[in-house]
Amino acid sequence: MLDQSNLSRRMTLSSVVQAITSYGPISRASVAKMTGLSKQTVSEIVSSLEKDGWVQTVGRTEGNVGRRAVVYEIVPEAALVASVDLGGTKVRTALCDLTGKVVAEMVEPTTQSGGEAVVDQIGRLILETATSHNIEQEKIRVAVVGVPGVPEAETGHVKMAPNIKGVDAVNFPELLNERLGIEVLVENDVNLAALGEHWMTHQGDKDDLVYLSIGTGIGAGVVIGGKLVRGASGAAGEVGFLPFGADPFEEDSKTTGALERVSATQAITSHYFQLTGTNKNVPAVFDAALAGDAHAKQVLETVASYIARAVVAIASVIDPACVIIGGSIGAREELVSLIKPEIDRCFPRSISVEPSILGNHAALAGGTSIALSRLHIALFSGGLPGAQIVVPPPHVKTYLEDVT
Repeated sequence: MLDQSNLSRRMTLSSVVQAITSYGPISRASVAKMTGLSKQTVSEIVSSLEKDGWVQTVGRTEGNVGRRAVVYEIVPEAALVASVDLGGTKVRTALCDLTGKVVAEMVEPTTQSGGEAVVDQIGRLILETATSHNIEQEKIRVAVVGVPGVPEAETGHVKMAPNIKGVDAVNFPELLNERLGIEVLVENDVNLAALGEHWMTHQGDKDDLVYLSIGTGIGAGVVIGGKLVRGASGAAGEVGFLPFGADPFEEDSKTTGALERVSATQAITSHYFQLTGTNKNVPAVFDAALAGDAHAKQVLETVASYIARAVVAIASVIDPACVIIGGSIGAREELVSLIKPEIDRCFPRSISVEPSILGNHAALAGGTSIALSRLHIALFSGGLPGAQIVVPPPHVKTYLEDVT
């Protein structure tokens, strides 16, 4: 149990860091006014933070009458977090500083050996990303890994991840922690994408949103009141199992999901082959549709119709401010343009549907937001019940320019 003096000190430190993080560069007088703390208390805390290398002076206030005040900001490179997006075909790692800026990134094909080999690959890739950019490993304090499945908090197993074998039989976060020696959090990748879109593009504007990802599979991340909704077992948003599309009572629909069987990658390529006898990958089907191929258009129109039904089902229950559509397939504006009129045909009111702005970096952004929040709490609010430090996001344009 915390004694009252330690609790008070942590609360004070947390308040000062939140003010500097959110509004820096900022003067000590402004921090005092914002937090309600005395100028002397703020000066002591800021001096301690500066001595320990967490904040730095970046000039003085301008335009004021009288003596100009020194202003402070968080030292961006004082510590780093790792955000990892694990997919069935690629694994992408980004190292970000305390402002959320991407300072290093690497991507490589996902090992097909599964299980612990995937954990080993992620651990190695994080370290290689650091060393290849002359970054000290010790700078990395927290890692968040997005996985295409449902992490079980009790066992660390990742369930419902058919595209990556063996991850349902290993304690993912524990093994990765052993390899890296830092705190590791594992979250569903679509949940992270929803958080990333909210953090960087809709925070305070549209705090009730759904991110619908369509690619190798289909899933949704739900944010209500700015908070992620995981559900009782962590499986909220598994919309691929909505009971329409393919026959939901067939055995295959218990593994892949009736909706996913008619709307994801395999469905698109299979449907085109059934119509034409020609094998084309998903990008080629889109290209063919743009070139006027009637069969390709039929395939995409069919997918759009099923996705529209999914959006309507979600909107009927949740009533979000917007539905963001992303993923390797969903982010295609050609598909979004087909989905919108289908929604209008079967729903009595307007639903705001937007293509993802962050693209294939949405999950990385969400991982970064969680990692930064956990790191700030560990550094500056340790042991404080209910502690929360909100880290403002980097500018979207700058963020996308930083990533590859």
